[in-house]
Amino acid sequence: MRDKLKEYAAVEEAAMKFVKSVAEGDSTYAKELFTPDAVLFGLLDGVLEHGSINQFYHNVDTVGAGDNFKARVDVLAVEETVAVVRVLEEGWGGRIDFTDFLLLLKLDGEWKCVAKAYNQNSDTIKK
Repeated sequence: MRDKLKEYAAVEEAAMKFVKSVAEGDSTYAKELFTPDAVLFGLLDGVLEHGSINQFYHNVDTVGAGDNFKARVDVLAVEETVAVVRVLEEGWGGRIDFTDFLLLLKLDGEWKCVAKAYNQNSDTIKK
């Protein structure tokens, strides 16, 4: 069952922690969003990244977003205890555009991200 609009706002607010971490190059905010056992999947410059969300934290903390970084959050679905969010990123690290999909669960009344999968736009892959 689709949830009430106030839950969409709560999911968006949670996902903004992801955006804030990326924009500021500081994983502190994202660590509030992701569960400790969250997973990451995607191809970065053609190389598979998979496993612990700690790789994402490392990337955020070592590569600044860049002055022209932009992001947009789209809450795609909220179904009582599960939500799907799409985050569009442009200019991460000064050159990469991503589409991220975040899978969130409502745990103890709080939206937490359990998985992140992403696509790097093909025209931003460094070969």
